[in-house]
Amino acid sequence: MIDLSANPDDTAVATAAAQAGAEAVRARYGRRLARFDKGDGDFATDADVAAEEAIVDVIRAARPGDSVLGEEGGQRGEARAARQWLVDPLCGTLNYAAGTMLVAVNVALRDGPAAVADPFGGEVFFTDGDTARVRRDGHDTPLTPTAATGLVDVNLDPPFPSAPAFRTVDLLAHPGFGRRFRPRVVSTTLALAWVAAGKRAAYVTDGADLTGSVHSAAGIALCRAAGCVVTAADGTPVGPGSRGLVAAADAETHTTLLALIRERHGAAPDGRG
Repeated sequence: MIDLSANPDDTAVATAAAQAGAEAVRARYGRRLARFDKGDGDFATDADVAAEEAIVDVIRAARPGDSVLGEEGGQRGEARAARQWLVDPLCGTLNYAAGTMLVAVNVALRDGPAAVADPFGGEVFFTDGDTARVRRDGHDTPLTPTAATGLVDVNLDPPFPSAPAFRTVDLLAHPGFGRRFRPRVVSTTLALAWVAAGKRAAYVTDGADLTGSVHSAAGIALCRAAGCVVTAADGTPVGPGSRGLVAAADAETHTTLLALIRERHGAAPDGRG
């Protein structure tokens, strides 16, 4: 729990909340997990629920007047509150339930500071909206994006709302993609934090209005603050009505990926020639 007497700013609240969620995730790893079916093959576990409660406890203690939209608990507080926190307590539940340590804990104040914790990597990525840093072993280091790895994470999880105009899976079959990049699939938005940190050249996914998503808001905020190029799959700004996401370490990588997407379908992903 954060020390309220220290009068923490929103960045500190986001970071502490993400750390609290990560602790709950670590504490339950390897245990027998209760599962809660969400339909269409999706499910949550008691670890997801416990992590969200830990996150909400921190936010409530520091910002009792704010609302919270959580992946598991839904809306808490006034939905139209001036300040809303977006919480994905365990991104990568299927990985976690299968004993794979590729997961993320996402906490973001809408249009404000955000944090992404890697429970097993021992890193917390955070931004105040202007700068982006990673905390490791008590030390904070600026995030420096780079495309040097040539690794691009491609999210292949359903649903695919932009199909058939835009499908991330099509990138894998494009010969130009294989010549320029090496694909990776981690099935968690930890990949967005890795783009900001220089561990990945880019991340590509489908989806609608991802800046307002509990899954992606924190990672997008990190990438933007770190200086990455972040747009929808057709190169337009990410926001209400947009489709897909391309977050790249630099402009060259971003331009190349957009060209591959357009070439694959013979038109821009929104259907315009």
